[in-house]
Amino acid sequence: MAGFALEDLARRLKGRVLGDPRLQVRGVAPLGAAGPHDLSFLANRRYLHEARNSRAGAILVAEGTDLPGRTLLVVPDPYAGLAAALDLFHPAERPRPGVSPRSIVAASSTVGEGASVQAGAVLGERCRLGARAVVMAGAVLGDDVSVGEDTTIHPNVIIYPRCVLGSRVIVHAGTVIGSDGFGFAREGEAHRKIPQVGNVVIGDDVEIGANVAIDRGTFGSTVIGRGTKIDNLVQIGHNVQVGENSILVAQAGISGSTRLGRGVIFAGQSGAAGHLTIGDGARVGAKSAVVQDVPPGGFVIGHPAIEAGAWRRAAVLFARLPELRRRLLRLEGAAPAEAEKEE
Repeated sequence: MAGFALEDLARRLKGRVLGDPRLQVRGVAPLGAAGPHDLSFLANRRYLHEARNSRAGAILVAEGTDLPGRTLLVVPDPYAGLAAALDLFHPAERPRPGVSPRSIVAASSTVGEGASVQAGAVLGERCRLGARAVVMAGAVLGDDVSVGEDTTIHPNVIIYPRCVLGSRVIVHAGTVIGSDGFGFAREGEAHRKIPQVGNVVIGDDVEIGANVAIDRGTFGSTVIGRGTKIDNLVQIGHNVQVGENSILVAQAGISGSTRLGRGVIFAGQSGAAGHLTIGDGARVGAKSAVVQDVPPGGFVIGHPAIEAGAWRRAAVLFARLPELRRRLLRLEGAAPAEAEKEE
C-alpha cells in the first residue's frame, strides 16, 4: 500500500511532527496492533502506558502529551485528526453511476447526473434523486420522495411517500423513514387510528444509523435538523423536532411532539416523554427517562431524570441507606434482635 511521509500527513491534518518527519506511514491501526509503519492515536490518558509500549511508527496526539522518545503527530484534536487520516488512507468508493436495469424507477421520477440506482431498488412516482445520490439494493422510495445531492441510501431502507432528505445525508441499512406515527383515539373499548398525513424532513449532513424508525408527522413534518447524527436502533416519534447538530445514541427514544434544541445529546437507551422541550445544548445521561422540560445547557440523569449533580448525591446516599437505617433503628431504641436483623 502506498503511504505518506509523516510531514505530508501533518500538512494535511494541520498538525506538526515531533520526531522523524520523513517516516513513511502506510496505514492507521490501534495502539496494540500498530507496526513500525503505522500511525496510531492517543485521545485518552488512560492509554498512556499502552502508547509508551506500542510498536507504532508515529502516534497522533493532542498538544501537551508527554511521550518521550516517540515520533508524534501533534494535532488540535486527535479524534478529528484520526477521522481525517482514515479518510486519506481509506477514501470512500462511490458506486458506478447509472440506473440498473434490475431496478424499478417510475417514468415520472427524475435521477440526477452521476446518481446511482442499484439492482432491486424502487423509486415510486415523481421521486427526485439529486446529483451523485446513491440508492442501494433493495431500498424503496415511495411516491413524491425527494433526495438531495450526494446522499446515500443503504440497502433495504424504506422511505415513505412525500418525505424529504437533504444533501449529503447517509441512511444506513434497514431504517424506516416516514412510517405512521403512533396515534390512536379511545373509542369505547377500542383504539381508533388517527390518520398520519404529514411527512419527515431531514436536513443536510445528517447521518442515520441502521434500523432507525422516524415517524411521519400527524399533520405537519417530523424534522431532523442539519448535521444531526443518529445511532442505530433509535425511535423518533411523530411531530418531533430535532435541532441542528444533535446526537441521539443507540436505543434512544423520543416521544411524539417533543422538541430538541440545537446540539442536544441523548445517550444510549435514554428517552423523553411526549410534548416536552429540551433546550439547546442539553445532555441526557444513559438509561435516563426525561419526563419534564430540560433547560438549555442542562445535564440530567436518572429515572425519572433529574439534574446530574443532584442524581450523583442521591446515588451516594442510596448506597448508604442500609447503614443509615441501622443507625436510625438504634437511635429510636429498636430491640437488639431487630437491629441485628438489619445488619
